[in-house]
Order: sequence, then C-alpha cells, then structure tokens
Amino acid sequence: MPAPPIYLVDDDSAVRDSLSVLLEVEGFRVRAFESAEAFLAAWTPALRGGLLLDVRMPGMDGLELLERLRALGAGLPVVVMTGHGDVPLAVRAMKAGALDFVEKPLAGGELLEAVRTLLAHDAERESRRREEGAVQERLAALTPREREVLEKLVAGQPNKVIAYELGISARTVEVHRGRVMEKTGARSLSHLVRMALQAGIVD
Repeated sequence: MPAPPIYLVDDDSAVRDSLSVLLEVEGFRVRAFESAEAFLAAWTPALRGGLLLDVRMPGMDGLELLERLRALGAGLPVVVMTGHGDVPLAVRAMKAGALDFVEKPLAGGELLEAVRTLLAHDAERESRRREEGAVQERLAALTPREREVLEKLVAGQPNKVIAYELGISARTVEVHRGRVMEKTGARSLSHLVRMALQAGIVD
C-alpha cells in the first residue's frame, strides 16, 4: 500500500513546484494547493498523510487554517514553513497544534526530515485509530450485565460491592468479570481500565 500523501499549501507557485518535484523524486506523493481556502475545501475527516503549510499567505493564512482545522477536529499532522521574520507566527502555529516549523528557503535534507516526521505521526495516529476501533468492537460484544460489571470494576468497586449493588452473588460477578476479560482481550484489570478510558466509558 502506498504511503499517504503530503499536502503542500503555499501561495508561491515556484515554491510549490520546486518542493513538489523534490518530494516526488524522493518517492513521496504530493498534492499541492495554492491557498488555505483551496485546501480547506478539499479537506475531509478521512484525510491521511501530513500537511506542509506556509504561514504567511493572502486571505486565510497558515495559522488561521490550522486553527480552523483544529476546530473541525482534524488530526492531520502539520509542519509550518516560515520566512525569517515570521518565526513568532510559526511559534503561535506550534501552540495551535503544529508539530514543528521550518525556515525558508528549505534545504533538501530539512524538508525530507520534516516530511518523514509528518508521515511517522500520521502512521502513529492511524495505529491509535485502529486500536480504538478494535476496542469499541470488543466492548460492543458485551451483554448489558457485563457492561454494568465492567463500569463498576473500572470505578474500583470490589466484587462484593458489585454483587450487592446489582443484586447478584459474588460468584456471578466473578463469572461476568471473567467473560468481560475474555471478550475485551484485557490482560489485567489495569489493562481493562486503560481500555475503558480509551473508549470513554469512564472519565
């Protein structure tokens, strides 16, 4: 399966062309956009890859785009590109969620390092997404009673208290607990708690 693309947003056509060629020669896929507005129009929550974003552009600048994407819940990793005088703006972009910034003109090695960082973060994000999906599927297989036992277990209640509150025997709680561990694939109670936190069952 090919690596996901790098999205390049820069209003300077010469910069877009030169960076696109450099990245494509190195085997990366590139989709270039001339403005923040054009990228935002093409964005969907399913986009994977990384965003290489110019900070200073006419209309919506890079910081505004980054803030808009974060407001939309976008998890796409971002590295911003900046001229020397735009470093304070780039720092603001990092505070808004960008991974890093690189100064123009970009050296080839610096650009490639930034792109590899983007794709590594995207791969990590996709791995977490898949893991969270798998956890949700396993939790969905629990019966209502098993779900109740799970919620009380992760709340720290001992079996006797769970049995009393649910009006069942401690032995029955043990049976439900065993089924919860089996169905979720949890290796220990602490693992089960982490899964429940990940799935939003407990705060």
